[in-house]
Amino acid sequence: MSKFVVAIDGGAGSGKSTTARGVAKRLNFFYLDTGAMYRAFTLKYLQNRHKSEDRINMELVERLLIDTTIELRQENGETRVYLDGDDVTLAIRTPEVSGFVSQVSAIPDVRVWMVAKQRGIAEGKNVVCEGRDIGTVVFPDAQVKIFMQADLKTRTERRLKELAEKKITTDTEEVAENLKFRDKYDSGRAHSPLKKADDAIVVDTTDLTIEQEIKLVRKIVEERFRSQTGG
Repeated sequence: MSKFVVAIDGGAGSGKSTTARGVAKRLNFFYLDTGAMYRAFTLKYLQNRHKSEDRINMELVERLLIDTTIELRQENGETRVYLDGDDVTLAIRTPEVSGFVSQVSAIPDVRVWMVAKQRGIAEGKNVVCEGRDIGTVVFPDAQVKIFMQADLKTRTERRLKELAEKKITTDTEEVAENLKFRDKYDSGRAHSPLKKADDAIVVDTTDLTIEQEIKLVRKIVEERFRSQTGG
């Protein structure tokens, strides 16, 4: 069993990844980046599919699930993502992966496979994890559940800045359209949709700085941690 789980859900660009990393680092919890895991599998799918295919090749997906290893390693205070032993931390953030990850993530067999992996990684640890169904499906018994949201303009600006820092070139319209597409796709999928857990605390980050987001969520976690563990 996991020791203490902080589940942060929300749409793309809502600030959940940055906040989760910051909270985990300051509390010395393990940062479980579930979104990176889906991106890593999407990267592998894109590397192996035929370029002419415009629909998901389920036969290929099933074959890749049997022969794929995804690891999250804490190195020098940062989480690195390894796909079949190769560091793909930067490769999974390209616009190509961003444009396809929602379709791949919506596949039920992929989600079932990922949930098992994510629970295995979290076993025996205090973790902060983020995604779209963490508080509803992956860790429904998480001690703290946060649902983050922000307006589209703010999310677009954040994603552009994030990509620029990784030296990935794109434009504002492309990023905004991708975010809108992912919102609609993730919320409307039949299996494990993006959804706020009934007992989640809503945090609107539109007018918050990164530091304010981290401090707010950290305060929530610390108060719950003390009340439930006596620590």
